[in-house]
Amino acid sequence: MNPLISADSLAAELRSATDRPVVFDATWNLAGPPGREAYDAGHLPGAYFVDLDTELAGPPGAGGRHPLPEASVVEAALRRAGVDAGTPVVVYDAANSTAAARAWWIFRYFGVRDVHVLDGGLAGWQEAGGEVTTAVPSDGNGSFVASPGQVPMLDAEGAAAVAESGVLLDARAPERFAGEVEPMDKVAGHIPGAVNAPTTANVDATGHFLPAEELRARFAGLGVSSEGETGVYCGSGVTAAHEALALEVAGVQAPVYVGSWSEWITDPARPIATGKD
Repeated sequence: MNPLISADSLAAELRSATDRPVVFDATWNLAGPPGREAYDAGHLPGAYFVDLDTELAGPPGAGGRHPLPEASVVEAALRRAGVDAGTPVVVYDAANSTAAARAWWIFRYFGVRDVHVLDGGLAGWQEAGGEVTTAVPSDGNGSFVASPGQVPMLDAEGAAAVAESGVLLDARAPERFAGEVEPMDKVAGHIPGAVNAPTTANVDATGHFLPAEELRARFAGLGVSSEGETGVYCGSGVTAAHEALALEVAGVQAPVYVGSWSEWITDPARPIATGKD
């Protein structure tokens, strides 16, 4: 199943009398301003805001900067939007789908079976003629029950194993991978054996994902194959979800190391590599 949905297809589904999806706006900015401000300025009609820092992640700590949230937190966010066990869900953001991809991954991990990312995000919606609003929908009364572990996930040991025997993709910018700069974490570098694959190359200038065949070619050039083992990580498990989404479009399922670099470096015994290779 293609994890993406076009603006035209979403508009058609929202006009349907049955199986209308619940829409979430996951807009988030690492350096601010808060995503809620962007949501309040204009969002898809009927969309609920979901906060990446407080609802799609747990408090920062030993598990990294964006560890897994508690199941009860995700369950409450979904129920607030009226999500039941079989409700289709669509997520989007106001950038290049990085935060939306995190929502896509988290919702799937906790058991949402039918969840798509709006390709092109808010800008794509507007370019297709979609309306935006500042009206906030009323809270729903959903019955969704969160059940963690519904998609595979890597821990530090698993990520190291994939780096050794398969392909572990590092979704960060090249200079962070190389250890030349590190604006977010206390230690620079990457997991030994990892391959740099910046998420910015997953989308075009408009924020739409590249076609599946182009993504397959991109990842194949990095050593990824449908037969081999692939994993993804980043700084704190957010852009890694974007990489996993792009891989899914390309036909490759890859587990995410949610703790990512920010969790890896909490243990000084774990090795660190620098340089572009």
